[in-house]
Amino acid sequence: MSKVLASLPVGEKVGIAFSGGLDTSVAVAWMREKGAIPCTYTADLGQYDEPDIDSVPDRAKEYGAEISRLVDCKSALVEEGLAAIACGAFHIRSGGKQYFNTTPLGRAVTGTMLVRAMHADTVNIWGDGSTYKGNDIERFYRYGLLANPNLRIYKPWLDADFVNELGGRKEMSEYLVAHKLPYRDSTEKAYSTDANILGATHEAKSLENLDTSVELVQPIMGVRFWDPAVKIETEDVKISFVQGRPVAINGKSF
Repeated sequence: MSKVLASLPVGEKVGIAFSGGLDTSVAVAWMREKGAIPCTYTADLGQYDEPDIDSVPDRAKEYGAEISRLVDCKSALVEEGLAAIACGAFHIRSGGKQYFNTTPLGRAVTGTMLVRAMHADTVNIWGDGSTYKGNDIERFYRYGLLANPNLRIYKPWLDADFVNELGGRKEMSEYLVAHKLPYRDSTEKAYSTDANILGATHEAKSLENLDTSVELVQPIMGVRFWDPAVKIETEDVKISFVQGRPVAINGKSF
């Protein structure tokens, strides 16, 4: 039996990594309408771009979630971050620039901890809002199987019925309006953010174009360091390590 399902498993519980955004909100409502039993799991990663993470499970119920849980992943993510620092994997360098692995580390924690929470609820099918265009679809698939080898995968964006009916933001928005479901009509940004307790990335959309400058970004965890008007004072910081783990900053232990 293939672990990746091409169509909706009607009558079965399906776990969804739920962010509360448009894609996952519509996916939950659509699955419920078509006969599946959606169960939502939201990872609390200390994400700075979600000001009210505690309200997300209740929002999932509005779209038809049978189970909706908030899973505290912050401590696990901090541990993964410290392990990455210890083995020199917290960042990579490309083209003379550093890219911090905050998002990949967050995906590893999300993929394993949410699947464990699902398994505790006897939910052995899971999916998320990632599309075939990015690497998240592989990340969640592989991390999920590490946590539950018997896991089956159902991803709405790999289901031809879902894509044909709801293949874009316009169609998804219209679906929510037609079904009288809540729709948080937010202003479309020129880029997206992905934040957790370790840091934030700004990516996609206009930033994918080589002729688009980083200067359009308004950092959510940091400052516009490229802007001459932003003054950044230098500071000497002393970090103490024990067996590869940071234990003190400027002599203050944590």
